[in-house]
Parts: sequence; C-alpha cells; structure tokens
Amino acid sequence: MTDAMAMTQTASIRAIDVHAHVGWYRRGVNAHMDRFCSATAKVISDRARRARIRWTMVSPLRALLPRGHGDVLAGNEEARKAVASTRNLLMWAVLSPHNPASFSQVAELLTLRKCVGIKIHPEEHLYAIRREGKALFEFAARHRAVILTHSGEKNSMPAEFVKWADRFPEVRLILGHLGCGWDGDPTHQVRAVQRSKRGNVFVDTSSAMNVTPGLIEWAVGEIGAEKVLFGTDSPCYFAPMQRARIDFAELRDSQKRRILVENACALFGLKKG
Repeated sequence: MTDAMAMTQTASIRAIDVHAHVGWYRRGVNAHMDRFCSATAKVISDRARRARIRWTMVSPLRALLPRGHGDVLAGNEEARKAVASTRNLLMWAVLSPHNPASFSQVAELLTLRKCVGIKIHPEEHLYAIRREGKALFEFAARHRAVILTHSGEKNSMPAEFVKWADRFPEVRLILGHLGCGWDGDPTHQVRAVQRSKRGNVFVDTSSAMNVTPGLIEWAVGEIGAEKVLFGTDSPCYFAPMQRARIDFAELRDSQKRRILVENACALFGLKKG
C-alpha cells in the first residue's frame, strides 16, 4: 500500500463537524466576501453530505454579525427552525452577557433534542472573557452544557478561558480555531489545553490556519488526538477542503477517527454512524 493510499483510509468515515454556521454573513467590508461566506441550511447540508459529514453543528450568523450588533434572540430562533427542518444539522444556542434575555432563551433551547450546547463569541459581542466568564460558565455549569467559543483574538485568548474551565469542571469547553492567534502565534489553543487542570478543555480544527503543514500533526503530538475535534467553520470556509485536511493528515488512522467522529460522539453522547 502506498503512503497516499494509507492516508485516505478514513475517507469513508461519516464525520461530525462541531463548528459551523448558518445564515447571512454580515461583515460589511466587501459585498463579495459577505456573499461567499453566507449559506442557507440546505447549502450547508448539501456540502456536508458531499464531504461525508453526518452531523453539522451550526450557530446562527445573525446572532453574531455585524460585530457588536448581532440579533441573538432572532438568530437563535432562526437557527432553531433551520435545524428542525434539516435532517443532518444540530444547533448551538448563542449566549451573550450583554443580552440578559438570551439566558432564558438558551435555557429553553438546551432542552431540545437537536441543541448540543452553548456558543459564545467575545469578539463579535464585544466583551472580554476574563471579565464576563463567571456569569457564562456559571450558567453553563447549571445546565451541564458544552461551550463552544471563538478563541485567539484579544478578547478571547485561550489562556484566559482556562481559569473558568478549571473553576467549573462540569462544563466541557471547546476552543474554536486551532492555530488562530491575533499575534501570529499558532500555539495558543494547544497551550491552553495543556494548562487545564480538569481535563475539560478541547480544541477544534475550524481555522484557516489548519492548511499550514504540520499544525494539526503538532497539536496531536502535544495534547493527543482525544483533545482535538473536527470543525469546518462552514460556510466561512469550504467544508470539503477542511475534511480533506484531516483525511490526508500525517496521522495514524486511529487518530483521524478520533478527530473526525469518536471524540464528538463521546462528548455529545452521539451514536457512531
């Protein structure tokens, strides 16, 4: 068997994408980019099927954008409806400390079968996690919820999440965007996982930085494949491209399986399929 053939033995696995979005991208800098990075539930679902992704976990872009002006309540309701009518989508409920009504809405959404946890985004909602983390993690701990967060920019440095994850071990935290760092340092998420005392911090592969040769392989070598989950950040990035990065990674087949599906099944109580 050639090396190329060995690297594609996981291609038939039906993966689980833990980090995606749905809706209209409203960055407002360039109309073409806003259109390119937008997608309906059907588009997300169709791309996922082509990339052999069984479940895609989406949060609503309407709840996050434009920066500082996302409509959290309307976005969550929009996502709830999209996920309910789309077979292979699950949802993250977006929570913002600046919107008190979002706490009661998210508490209700967390009771739904297709809601997997809480999405927070310090950058788009304009708050520092070091200041607002207590309220967010206390809420998540009460509901025994998984948190997915954007990480790597000034308001969301991975190291600043660790004290909250250590303080609230009931919460499982996924640091989004392996390799993302506003200062150009691609190691922040991995170092945060290493600093965690409770073993409840994970990282996903949803960053554009993952096309960098060696990054995913280095992360697995540092923290183990059991701490890394597959994410695409679709539709901001092309889901089949992100999938190919894992299929052709210079990792063992068992490590790829963990990243693509096994870790998510364990974390969210999903059946392997």
